[in-house]
Amino acid sequence: MAHAITIVARTLLVLLCLAAPVNADVLISSFLDDVTPAELVPGATALGTPDENGIVPALAGAETVGWVFLTSDFVPTTGYSGKPIHIVAGLSPDARLTGAKLVKHSEPIVLVGIPESEIRAVIDHYAGFDLRGASGARDAGDLEIVSGATVTIMVIDDSILRAGIKVARALGLKGFAAEVPAGPTRTIDHDAGEVADWETLAGNGALRRLSLDVATINADFAALGDPRTGKHAEPGPDDDAQVDVWTALVSQPAIGRSLLGDAAYANLAERLQPGDEAIAVFGAGRWSFKGSGYVRGGIFDRFQMIQGEISHRFRDREQSRVVHLAAAGAPEFPEMDLFIIPADTGFDPAAPYRLQFLVSRAVGPIEKVFLTYDLGYELPEPYTRTIAPTPASAPVADTTDAQARDALWQRIWQTKRTQVVVLAAALALLTGIFFFQSYATRNARVFTALRNAYLAFTLVFVGWIANAQLSVVNVMAVANALFSDFQWQTFLMDPLIFILWFAVAAALLFWARGAYCGWLCPFGALQELSNKIARRLGVPQVTLPWGLHERLWALKYMLFLGLFGASLYSLELAERLAEVEPFKTAIILKFARPLPYVLIALACLAPGLFIERFYCRYVCPLGGGLAIPARLHMFQWLKRYKECGSPCQICATDCPVKAIHPTGEINPNECISCLNCQVLYQDHTRCPVVIKSDRRRAKIAESAASLAAHGERPNLGHPNQLARVK
Repeated sequence: MAHAITIVARTLLVLLCLAAPVNADVLISSFLDDVTPAELVPGATALGTPDENGIVPALAGAETVGWVFLTSDFVPTTGYSGKPIHIVAGLSPDARLTGAKLVKHSEPIVLVGIPESEIRAVIDHYAGFDLRGASGARDAGDLEIVSGATVTIMVIDDSILRAGIKVARALGLKGFAAEVPAGPTRTIDHDAGEVADWETLAGNGALRRLSLDVATINADFAALGDPRTGKHAEPGPDDDAQVDVWTALVSQPAIGRSLLGDAAYANLAERLQPGDEAIAVFGAGRWSFKGSGYVRGGIFDRFQMIQGEISHRFRDREQSRVVHLAAAGAPEFPEMDLFIIPADTGFDPAAPYRLQFLVSRAVGPIEKVFLTYDLGYELPEPYTRTIAPTPASAPVADTTDAQARDALWQRIWQTKRTQVVVLAAALALLTGIFFFQSYATRNARVFTALRNAYLAFTLVFVGWIANAQLSVVNVMAVANALFSDFQWQTFLMDPLIFILWFAVAAALLFWARGAYCGWLCPFGALQELSNKIARRLGVPQVTLPWGLHERLWALKYMLFLGLFGASLYSLELAERLAEVEPFKTAIILKFARPLPYVLIALACLAPGLFIERFYCRYVCPLGGGLAIPARLHMFQWLKRYKECGSPCQICATDCPVKAIHPTGEINPNECISCLNCQVLYQDHTRCPVVIKSDRRRAKIAESAASLAAHGERPNLGHPNQLARVK
């Protein structure tokens, strides 16, 4: 025992040493040899010496033509692996990104699934991006998402833009120079102003307008250089208003009462929480600012509010319609809406801000190109008052890294909210099946249809659509994070993976590993469904001798322990060795990989046509990792008769994965909770115990009927004898 404790202590010490936080020692100097000046800053011939912030001047001779920086020197760039995604980027004097290069990462989906070239292609598109129009990470709808790598792309976008903004601010570039007020500053004055008509509000700047005609929109799309935009040009007349949008800050009482009227403004004021502000947006013209997101009841995806680093996309709960404009002389608008800006956005109503509108044009069946237009707004001086700065006051702080990470995972969850709801409903159904398994398995035909439908859902939705296939790589990443700089935000980055792992952890306590392996694993579902099809086509099935079958069980445990041991030496190496799992090829990438990977996946699937769930039984390292704690589950849910195994062998013979010993015991390490044995437990045509009980019932009932026919009172010994026979 003492020797075992010593081994465990040494192992933990090695883990702690190997898992030191990566970000603490990262400097751009470590990666300068991996880049060339010209690929990051066009025209640069050399790189200078990094300053104290890690910003490197890009030189053309003796002239500084730009700067180079490492994203992980400025912001946390932790992906789902728990390790940083290191990107070296270039910045021009006018605050434009001039190039970016991925130099190091540990993202599992990229290492063992998606070609890194696809991620690099996305990063290349940041060249020319104007940081002055950015305000941090964007929603997934604004990004060029690589299928299966949504989380990684959103983390990359967040890190490049936030790091670029911090560098631009550190350099004092135009639009980012630190603004230290030399005198009094402004704030909104809720007592200023008076009710006015539309013309007065438009004249003093309380109302601002963006108007673009058809000719302008067509010309702007043509300037993109895509010839397809001309084929889908907006028809004339050219002077028709394509975009015609007005806005005003209606949380300022005088402006709000002028536009909405006293009663409507009072209703708005009741909705506003302390610190909330509200704007009105009025739309005419052919283009609608509400967009498709409004129809879905989620996000208004055609515009956002931007103020400095703050950006806010409005959701349906923050919107309400304006029924009537009270201001005299107001035009008629088909769209009139109020939008609340929550206090936690950090919005300053007295500071300039802008509404950025997204105008799209279809150029194919599902392909669109986009233009953005800004409507700037600044609350007019008559509606503000000045305040003198005090020594205790300080500039508004930048968004902290923790806040940024929280905002990022929350944005990802919002993006995938529909998938989250569907998966939660599926987990609730599965929980009901397990808790009420006696009822669910009462009718063999109905249960078979239910199970096949659930497996099809797991394969198609959980696997091929949502890409929520768990992997042994996740286990190693979690273990690595527990001994390093553990942060919940890392594991919240992928909502479906997080929910599945939470469900697996709960299920291990109740039902061992079978809840996931038997019901929620897309690759397991693919194996079982393909075997069912093979059986229908007459493919002969192979039954391995029990002794060989029992020894092959050990293979998956050996593979898991080998990969886990490799992860202690190098997580990157272990992630590459985890290619023994065909999940990325068969599920996430749907076999769209180079031929060697496809052949590996087919080699894992092919034996399953002859031996049901061959890979699950003997090879799957994830199954081995989940099986290790399987014996710790608290309850015995599967019912057994004393006759099971001696003499009856029907359940053991019929078990799809042969997890029942010939002696009748169910091995929880191998059971996938398919509930086949529970169907047999109640089968009146196959289970000897049930058949024997039925015969006794029938005999007693026949005897009672015979006695009754002769007018004699049957002596059953107990009034409930018939009900107690079984």
